[in-house]
Amino acid sequence: MQNLNKSLVISALLWKLLERTGTQGIQFIVSIVLARLLMPEQYGIIALVMVFISLAGVFVQSGFNTALIQKKDADEVDFSSVLYLSLGVAGILYIIIYFSAPFIASFYTQPLLVPVIRVLSITLFIGAFNSIQNAFVARNMLFKRLFISSLGAVIISGIVGIIAAYQGWGVWALVAQQLTNQLMIAIILWFTIKWRPHLLFSLKRVKNLFSYGSKLLASALIDTLYRELRTLIIGRMYTPAMLGFYNRGQQFPQVIVTNINGSIQSVMLPALSAHQDNRKRVKEMMRRAIVTSSFLIFPMMVGMAVVAEPLVKIILTEKWLPAVPFLQIFCISFSFWPIHTANLQAINAMGRSDIFLKLEVIKKIMGLIILGISLSFGVYAIALGQVLSGVISTFINAYPNKQLLDYSYKEQWIDIVPSLMISLVMGALVYSVNFLNIPAWQILVTQVGVGFVTYIGLARIFKIESFGYLITTIKQLVKSRKGVSN
Repeated sequence: MQNLNKSLVISALLWKLLERTGTQGIQFIVSIVLARLLMPEQYGIIALVMVFISLAGVFVQSGFNTALIQKKDADEVDFSSVLYLSLGVAGILYIIIYFSAPFIASFYTQPLLVPVIRVLSITLFIGAFNSIQNAFVARNMLFKRLFISSLGAVIISGIVGIIAAYQGWGVWALVAQQLTNQLMIAIILWFTIKWRPHLLFSLKRVKNLFSYGSKLLASALIDTLYRELRTLIIGRMYTPAMLGFYNRGQQFPQVIVTNINGSIQSVMLPALSAHQDNRKRVKEMMRRAIVTSSFLIFPMMVGMAVVAEPLVKIILTEKWLPAVPFLQIFCISFSFWPIHTANLQAINAMGRSDIFLKLEVIKKIMGLIILGISLSFGVYAIALGQVLSGVISTFINAYPNKQLLDYSYKEQWIDIVPSLMISLVMGALVYSVNFLNIPAWQILVTQVGVGFVTYIGLARIFKIESFGYLITTIKQLVKSRKGVSN
């Protein structure tokens, strides 16, 4: 693994941010076009199918990709062994899903699920290959290559999906888009990174990696099943259209969070793993990740929640307005992700996947209790229950790092409170624009402008540390780039 200095980590982070924002930005535009062409119930069908694909994908990766990143001396034998094992698991799972499809369709009384789930399950094989490529990219901080592959894939798959939707393919337009995206990522990475699979396999290496990865596998399986359980329940108890509204309301804030927080955390694991023997340094890096991601995410989540109605009306049209309450609820839920992911990545980087697993079990038992109670109160209560689970989970995730890194929950909240407070003030001012008697598009534009100016202004007035850090870092990077070009 490379010797990771600050410059390399920040450079990797910038490329990861570009990859996330670029691909998600284009994907967002594509999804808007598709949402205008397709109906909510068609999105509900795909959301339901993706639950089963996601669960199977957990077994395919088996925590090995994270183990490859975390292992200090991972070599070609490790990478090739994991690839062949993952492809074998993908084959077994594809057969199971293929023959289970009619029973799934019968349970949900949706015959269309049979061909859709059988075709989309092909992505398990592509995903197995992509997970190993992504592990190689992360270990070597080659996020520029990932940016190229992801951007190319999302453009090509977006074009395919839109053309298919215009041709009246309905739900199959979304299937074509998903398949094309995964396939293009694999093809482009094949030509942009040096790693190639070798005819090597070591059962001993697999067992060693599995001793770490097995706990992550169990954790990921529990987390994925728990996270998707609401989709399974809503798909069974309500209409596909309602599931489509739920899914779309979740997707808007999720795009922002995965762009910013996901980029930071993707770089965090290899960066923290490289310093896993220096507890003080790991704490400093973790603290920086929490403070910086919170400063960026809080205003976006608060802002999106207060502009939800004009945003949905203008971008997706009025047929998607029932998604507004879900969007607002999920904005609250996703606000807590910086605390969740930074704590969990630090625990993984320290090699304590056993603690990671214990936390997942505790959180999921608590979440299931909340979910069970909320079922009696309707679909919106199910979404609100997820917010409550997220708040409680921040306490649970932070608890071990008091001992591991001497970074308590109280310290973490002290670090993020300044960004949270100025975000709430900004949100109140942005919401007041709704009372202006002007067209919806003018309200939205005004709200965005007021929100941006207010947040930056408050950050400068109160001298928020994260704001100063970001400005200084950007200036340093610009200066270093100029130095290289000269």
